[in-house]
Amino acid sequence: MLKFRQWVQRVWWERGSGGGVLLPFSLLFVIGAAARRLAYRYGLLRRSHPGVPVVVVGNITVGGTGKTPLVMWLARALGQRGLRVGIVSRGYRARHAAQTPRFVAADADADQVGDEPLLLARRSGAPVVVAADRAAGAALLVEHGVQVILADDGLQHYALARDVEIAVIDGRRRFGNGRLLPAGPLREPVSRLDVVDRVVINGGEARGSAEVRMELRGDTAVHLLSGEKQTLAEIHGPHWHAVAGIGDPERFFADLEARGLQLVRHPFPDHARFSAADFAFGDKLPILMTEKDAVKCGPFADDRFWYLPVEPGFAPGDEERLLAPILACCSPDYAKTG
Repeated sequence: MLKFRQWVQRVWWERGSGGGVLLPFSLLFVIGAAARRLAYRYGLLRRSHPGVPVVVVGNITVGGTGKTPLVMWLARALGQRGLRVGIVSRGYRARHAAQTPRFVAADADADQVGDEPLLLARRSGAPVVVAADRAAGAALLVEHGVQVILADDGLQHYALARDVEIAVIDGRRRFGNGRLLPAGPLREPVSRLDVVDRVVINGGEARGSAEVRMELRGDTAVHLLSGEKQTLAEIHGPHWHAVAGIGDPERFFADLEARGLQLVRHPFPDHARFSAADFAFGDKLPILMTEKDAVKCGPFADDRFWYLPVEPGFAPGDEERLLAPILACCSPDYAKTG
């Protein structure tokens, strides 16, 4: 299974050979996805709107692109403008992923609610609900007084009607080989970006005025047990184990190496479930991981464990450009029936 996954990754992102055998399955995927979109467009499948502005932050590729840090930033930015923000998430890979919507407590078990919802509950300052049916999750948030809803992922979850769509693109990998699943990493054709409200490029260079460039920045490592903080420039002893169970581990590793750290790399699948055995490296070198990975390691962490929080940064003027379509929906006379 591991070798198959590695081969698929090479086909998708490095244009490796042999991917042509998957093209017939991509055709079936295209037909199915198109039929589903048309069914929602023409009312054959029901959309539901909670009655307050809904902002979907998603992507058109498989894997992480930086959606969750952007959702955290949006929640805080909108909260600072006096809006009561709520977040709904599927709770991907949660053991009880919530056919019935449930709120996520800051001390919840990541296995039960999902790593990204738990991270959002701890860091966004907003209530977070996990629900397989995101429309039902949004309705629960409205019952608790939320004025605007952020959907973490869910660009393709058309059952939840939305007012604003923000697509996040990995600026380094972009769209890989440009093919749809399973022959490539695309969930929808690239043309889907023509109808979203904003396209955010995480790293790399924006191409044209329609794209907003975002850079994820993290300079301070946090000790998982004590909360002690050290900037990467202050850290003495360059040798670390680096752990990343995210969509693009190489981005994390390359960023650390660019800052002078010498790493033993440990890539894991996105949303990997960790145990103590995964960190039995046979030495006492410190371990540096992403914050999304760290929320899953509390029960067995020891003094070696550190994580690196990141925050989005934008060029001058881009913050306002990103927020503009959302704030336009949040006027006092907003009315939406779905």
